[in-house]
Formats: sequence, C-alpha cells, structure tokens
Amino acid sequence: MNWKQGVVSASLVTVLNALAWLPAHAQKAPAYPTKPIRFVVPYPPGGTTDIVARGIAGKLSERWGQQVVVDNRGGASTIIGAELVAKAAPDGYTILLATQTTLSINPQLYPRLPYEPVRDFAPITPVVYFPYVIGAHPSLPATSIKELIALAKANPGTLAYGTPGTASTNHLAGALLESMAGIKLLHVPFKGSGPAMTAVLGGQVQLIITGAATVLPHAKSGKAKILAFAAEKRHPNWPDIPATGEAGLQGYRGGTWFSVVTRAGTPQPIVNALNREIVAILATPDLKDRFTAIGFDIHTSTPEEFARFINTDMARTAKVIQTAGIRLE
Repeated sequence: MNWKQGVVSASLVTVLNALAWLPAHAQKAPAYPTKPIRFVVPYPPGGTTDIVARGIAGKLSERWGQQVVVDNRGGASTIIGAELVAKAAPDGYTILLATQTTLSINPQLYPRLPYEPVRDFAPITPVVYFPYVIGAHPSLPATSIKELIALAKANPGTLAYGTPGTASTNHLAGALLESMAGIKLLHVPFKGSGPAMTAVLGGQVQLIITGAATVLPHAKSGKAKILAFAAEKRHPNWPDIPATGEAGLQGYRGGTWFSVVTRAGTPQPIVNALNREIVAILATPDLKDRFTAIGFDIHTSTPEEFARFINTDMARTAKVIQTAGIRLE
C-alpha cells in the first residue's frame, strides 16, 4: 500500500467511526406516521377546543392516510389531559391540543403541577387565537368602552362581569382591563361561558368578557350589546364593532390561544413533520373559513418561534396574576 492509499483508508475509517457515533435519527429520519395518532383534547366534547381539534384531526387523517383519533380528557383545568401527554412515549403518536390555561396559567397557580410546560412538552405550533369582546346587558348606561370606564370610575367595585371561572383567560382579560384602565370591577365566576351569558341576559351581572360568537346572537336580537373587541384594532370579520385600542388602551388584548404540542424528546424530524402538516392544513380555505366564521384567528409559527412565545406569554400571564392577586380557592 502506498502512502496515498493509506491516507484514503485512514480517512474512510475516520468517517465511518464518526457516523457510528451520530444519533440514529441524525442518520435517517424515522418513518412517520406508521400507525394511528392520538390527539388528546383536555376538555369535554362539543366545545371550541373540540371543534378545532376535530378539524385538524380530520385533515391530518386525509393527508397521511393514518387515523388521528381525538381523545377528550376533560377536567381539572386541563391537567388530566396534559399529564397524560407529558407521560406518553416521545414518539409523536400522542399529541395535545394545549391551551393558554395549560401552558401559561396553570404553572402560576398550582404549586405541585404534575407536568412542567418547558421540560415536558415539545412545541409544535400555535393554531388559533380567540379574541374576546366586552358584552353587556342592554340596560347598562354605557354604549362604548370609554363610557364603561367612566361609569366604572364613578362606581368602583359595583359593576359585575361574569366569566367561566376564577383564573380563566376571561378572568385575566378582566383583571388586565382593570389594571390598564384604572378601574375596579366585580368578578363573578360561573361554571362556563354559557351560564355567565345567561346571567347577563337575566340582569344578574352587567358585563361579560368572552368570545364574540357567544354574545353576537343576543346582540342581534337586542338582548345584549357589545361595547368593544378586546384588541388594539377592529376585527376584519366584524368591522362595525370598535376596539378597546380606539379608547386609548393601546397594548390591551383579551383572548386566548390554542396550540399543538407533543411529548418532549420526540425526534425533531417528527416535530417538524407535524408542524409542516398542521400549518398547511390551517391554510386550506375550507378549514380557515370554518374557524374564522366562529371568531377564531389563525396563528401558526415554527416550533422554535412557538417555544419563545410560550416563555413570553408565561411571563406576561404571571405579571397579570400577581398584580390582580388572583388565587385559586
């Protein structure tokens, strides 16, 4: 063997040794999916989270030729469903429709949470944002957010607003409104947005902060009214409804977001495949139109961008909860 052959042989051995040390998934992306996928929804069937999950699951099943089964595991402020996914195998065959409650709010309120958002989940993508409106009983002597703020300042702690519960995203939207507008409202928690809306219609509480779809039918019939969208700008679907930003509340936003995550440790090629397909699905006209018609805004990103967003939202949520002194009883 001459010196040139020796160098080539040595180089080949070096390359082969280096490849042997590479992780298996770096050499070859795993085949995925090769079996049904479980899509855990941490809420009961029939709600908005269920609608979003089933829309995505149906499209994924069509695109991949593998069944994506929605598994509703409601209860305990999404903790039951989240814990199930946090303890699943890190293989991409168990995914979670995670909400703001799951990833941003629960960690601030439960000292012994059985999952840790950053440690236990691999972010895939946000999917929708659900903007809130500030609705009211027709008898409330205010027809705009400016008039509401003035009325609340004149009557501190007497105007009541209903929400689906303590520490819900609706409650946080109300607490943030109080902080930014310099007012004091009375929070009245109910067991869901439906009962809260019923209380407004009956005049038991004057205000509600919830999704537009909950209030709009009653506003059209004259049984309720909408003072503003809890946003900086008007919503393109409802351009006649003013935004709180028009009253000088720049930076105020009330709403919630849904997302998809999976078990931490799932191979990155699988996370990327899920991201790629879900983002493409949400851009299809039929699904996009279906979601926007009921008040959702489509929001997607890369897994890396979503991870940064989660950290930012957790910090923002913690500040609202601490400032308002929100605690679970």
